[in-house]
Amino acid sequence: MQELLGSSQPVSSFSLQEYRIGPEDLVEITVFEAPELNRTVRVTGGGEIYLPLLGGVQAAGLTPRELELVLQELLRRTYMNDPHVGVYVKDMVSHPVSVFGAVERPGVYQIRGTKTLLEILSMAEGLAEDAGDTVIVMREASFYGLTNPSTQSTNEATSVTPTPEVTEAAKEPSSAQEGIEINLKALLESGDPRFNIPIYPGDIVKVPRAGIVYVVGEVKRPGGFVLRSNENISVLQAIALGEGLTRTAAKSQARIIRTDEESGERVEIPIDVGKILAGKAPDPLLQPKDILYIPNSAARSGLYRAAEAAISIVSGVVIFRR
Repeated sequence: MQELLGSSQPVSSFSLQEYRIGPEDLVEITVFEAPELNRTVRVTGGGEIYLPLLGGVQAAGLTPRELELVLQELLRRTYMNDPHVGVYVKDMVSHPVSVFGAVERPGVYQIRGTKTLLEILSMAEGLAEDAGDTVIVMREASFYGLTNPSTQSTNEATSVTPTPEVTEAAKEPSSAQEGIEINLKALLESGDPRFNIPIYPGDIVKVPRAGIVYVVGEVKRPGGFVLRSNENISVLQAIALGEGLTRTAAKSQARIIRTDEESGERVEIPIDVGKILAGKAPDPLLQPKDILYIPNSAARSGLYRAAEAAISIVSGVVIFRR
């Protein structure tokens, strides 16, 4: 393959930004001097295309222009004096970037060349409201036998003069599976290009969902409160985030409504906020997705129904970031 490219007319070196053909791509081949040879072919899983007269030709890993030169040289050596070949990729299916987690539109996106992390997040229509404070990029080790420049980009993102902010924002992975961790706040607000790392075909972009605790009922600002990474908050801290209790709150009738992730079973844990405030009872820690419900003192008889109603309105409460 290198011999064929080398024997063709000189061309400038091809940028990694150019699209490289891959397995399962649909390629349209046009031979201008011989229309009967025109074909639309699917690249095989092994990376080849099959054409009349030429048989199997390796296409994966080449740009369309490189494949044109290869086909022209093969035809020149065998059948034509001065062939001119056009190559057009009609359907790109081999350059996937998977985006999942807390984005508005998770899915698999085909990209042409290299995109930045912000461009990929924009393709997924941005972050969901429960996005955490980091994004993780897991690199593909190689791309159809080509050296993946991701190693270089990783080093660029992580080995710059190590200020605390940069070190925290882009952590060098200890393994391919762990990935590169980028601080979302630094990415979105700093404008520093070191955080906006390049994304290559085969990469996986994951936005972990933040832990959220919900405070509903008799508090001044009910809502969902996003937890930072590795953060725990207690009942009193959650009430403080809700700007305190209302005057009609039934402190002794509060509940923590918790759902078991494995079984899906819902459990209600009674707590006495009055005793916690007085220092007579421990201040329990809340877990992500917990609902702290503070009922109205005038509605104690309907406590259970009110708790059920609180669960039903959780999806409609405002989520606050601190």
